[in-house]
Amino acid sequence: MSMFSTGILVLTSPLHVLPLRIAPVLTSAAQVVERTLYVHLHPGLNLGTGGPVRPVYIPPVVDLCALISRLYSNAADICSHLDVRVLLTNVRGQPAALSGNNGPFPTPQTLSHSPEVVLTDFPIQDSGQSSLVTQCLQKYAGHCYVCTPSLSSVLLYTRLKEVSGEEDDDRGGRGAQLKPLETFSDVVVGGTFDRLHGAHKTLLNISCLLANRRFVIGVCDQELLKNKVLKELIEPYDQRVQKLQDFLNDVKPSLKYEIVPLSDPFGPSISDPELQCIVVSEETRKGGEAVNRKRVENGLAELVLYEIQLLKDAHHADIEEEKISSSSLRTRLLGTLLKPPSPQPDLPLDPYVIGLTGGSGSGKSSIAHRLEGLGAVRIDCDQLGHEAYLPGTSAYQKVIQEFGPDILNGDKTINRRVLGGKVFGNQERLKALTDIMWPEIALLVKKRIKQAKEQGKGVCVVDAAVLLEAGWTYLVHEVWVATIPEEEAVKRIVQRDGVKEEDALRRLKSQWPNAKLIEHANVVLCTLWEPDVTQRQVLKAWNLLQHRIQKKRETRSSL
Repeated sequence: MSMFSTGILVLTSPLHVLPLRIAPVLTSAAQVVERTLYVHLHPGLNLGTGGPVRPVYIPPVVDLCALISRLYSNAADICSHLDVRVLLTNVRGQPAALSGNNGPFPTPQTLSHSPEVVLTDFPIQDSGQSSLVTQCLQKYAGHCYVCTPSLSSVLLYTRLKEVSGEEDDDRGGRGAQLKPLETFSDVVVGGTFDRLHGAHKTLLNISCLLANRRFVIGVCDQELLKNKVLKELIEPYDQRVQKLQDFLNDVKPSLKYEIVPLSDPFGPSISDPELQCIVVSEETRKGGEAVNRKRVENGLAELVLYEIQLLKDAHHADIEEEKISSSSLRTRLLGTLLKPPSPQPDLPLDPYVIGLTGGSGSGKSSIAHRLEGLGAVRIDCDQLGHEAYLPGTSAYQKVIQEFGPDILNGDKTINRRVLGGKVFGNQERLKALTDIMWPEIALLVKKRIKQAKEQGKGVCVVDAAVLLEAGWTYLVHEVWVATIPEEEAVKRIVQRDGVKEEDALRRLKSQWPNAKLIEHANVVLCTLWEPDVTQRQVLKAWNLLQHRIQKKRETRSSL
């Protein structure tokens, strides 16, 4: 079956049947759609009448919240590569002004991605009915949303019969038993919303279901990000906001959205008198209660706390949370290619050169040794720096000329401690030294790479703390960064070098911060956890690297 980038799934099964159908429906849909899957809910819709089928308002009921949660949970388990979005334009109490034949779509709604295929779980009685149902389905989708002109259609029901435990002719379901959902004019939520995932979408969808007029979303920024796991990999605030806007405008464009930055845990939730409801999870309920205490102090009415369940992550690793979370997703980025390398057309592919950098205490050198164990040639720039100071080298003469003969030991070698005292705290003198040493070390790196090539080695790892500061990126195909939280780096430096905490912190402050290093990174690794976790990261990075190298070689050979 052909694959489509974007599809819309029209679910027609009764609400009491749908929970049984979601998993097989998503499994089948993932074989047809590869990027974005919109889900349109219309329980009881009959596509087999042959007559005109138009969308109508679906009343918000309590069962819908559980269904939305189940849908995103199943999507995370079954088709996590898909961007699944549950659409709610047709879900609300029907106003009197819209009675009669008018429905929720006076004109088709424009989505962020135009659907190329429409799918449904509607049951067909025999193969002869397929054409009629397909035509009705395409017309129905066209009434609701702006789709591509050549919209394809797929009927999924034949694959779902084995999971049906209900009477399929009961197209209305158990509507009389469904409990209406209490809704509110203005609803508020808060969160980081990094790498928008199923748990975020559940929170946002249910909030949209509860809100009739306005939805306020507080997005954590600055101070509230300080203690997050792998905070340097959190998407920029503007990027997170843009993804939220795209998602919310698809889900329920009739709402007024206000997205605001949060620099404290409360934001507008404790000062906005029009807010009526705050949506929380099991673990953020105490935060919601704290909001209400602040509102009472400010003379405002308490908010209704609507609690949703956390979504379990069936794929979580030992160092990850059991719930679906952004921190787990960031952890899974370690060892993967975060962005493509800058083109280096003049750099030979053999050997392929990795530039590995990271701050003091980051575990950079341990990673380099692990890569060496996998077959890479390790080029230690700290060792090359020592070689560049030896008598008889070009740098040796230049350093003496610049800093004077008093930096020499009795055996005419350079006393690195005396030299360090001359440049410590003096940026101008430090630059004079690095202007001499860095080009000389770069020449030694080139020499080692050439030797590796002559030996037939496939990969070199340039282990260099100053890779980026020295501007050595022209020597490497990719930049890999080892990162560690600052507080952990301080502990390691103190333990390793026997220095005081303030000295360790001062050393870190003199280097590029993690965030700045990661801006230049193609691959990021973290040694925060046990050694076997680091080894798994390195092995993942190495295997993915081999695939990239092979593709590059195939591409060059075909030119």
